[in-house]
Amino acid sequence: MTVHTFHLVELPASVGARALLRPPSAAGLDHAEVLALMRLGAPVVSPDRLQLRRLAVFAQWRDEDAVDGFLAQDPLGRHLATGWHVRLEFLRRWSTLAALPGLPARAGEWVQDEPVVAVTLARMRLPELPRFLRWGRPVERLVRDHPGVTLALAALRPPRTISTFSVWRTVREMEEMVRGRSAVPDPARHAAAMAERARRDFHHEFATYRFRPISEHGSWQGRTGIVPTCDSGGRHPGGVD
Repeated sequence: MTVHTFHLVELPASVGARALLRPPSAAGLDHAEVLALMRLGAPVVSPDRLQLRRLAVFAQWRDEDAVDGFLAQDPLGRHLATGWHVRLEFLRRWSTLAALPGLPARAGEWVQDEPVVAVTLARMRLPELPRFLRWGRPVERLVRDHPGVTLALAALRPPRTISTFSVWRTVREMEEMVRGRSAVPDPARHAAAMAERARRDFHHEFATYRFRPISEHGSWQGRTGIVPTCDSGGRHPGGVD
């Protein structure tokens, strides 16, 4: 069964730079996006906008055995094994990327009160970067500060690839944020940015993916249990949307 993973790790800057330049290749690995972390809401010109010592990897695998083999045997995989990662069951996508073909629009069902993980991937139109930053930074702060989020971050691979990753306590809270219905200050920031993107796209490609967390492994900056009620090796029951 196809499985996705999202990894976070702190490592030497030289290792991070090499991984950005040469994404991994391994048996059972369909595709990997290697990105340097950014701090959500950071100033545009800031060391926090490109953190070569903090790497994020989003990957699609043929099965969990392929993940285990990569973490045990690949040089980059062994670095990732010292960090944190979550294994994910694909549920839904909006739009698509050429690098991840074949995923259906919807592959599962869910209940409103279960945890959920959201990943976005985009290939920027560089002339649209000023507009993207103007509309995107308020959304970064909205997600970063939302009470329904247990972890939210952004990452990039120069010059064009940008990604966001967020872990939500419930599907309901994530959907309320997307629709501008959260009980937070200025809740319509995400909806307004999406309307602006529809008016004139910031990206060559853009896709949003929804996942059910399968299992959580390791720690990130001293934190464990980032995924709510998801013990290592545990699975969440499915349900009706």
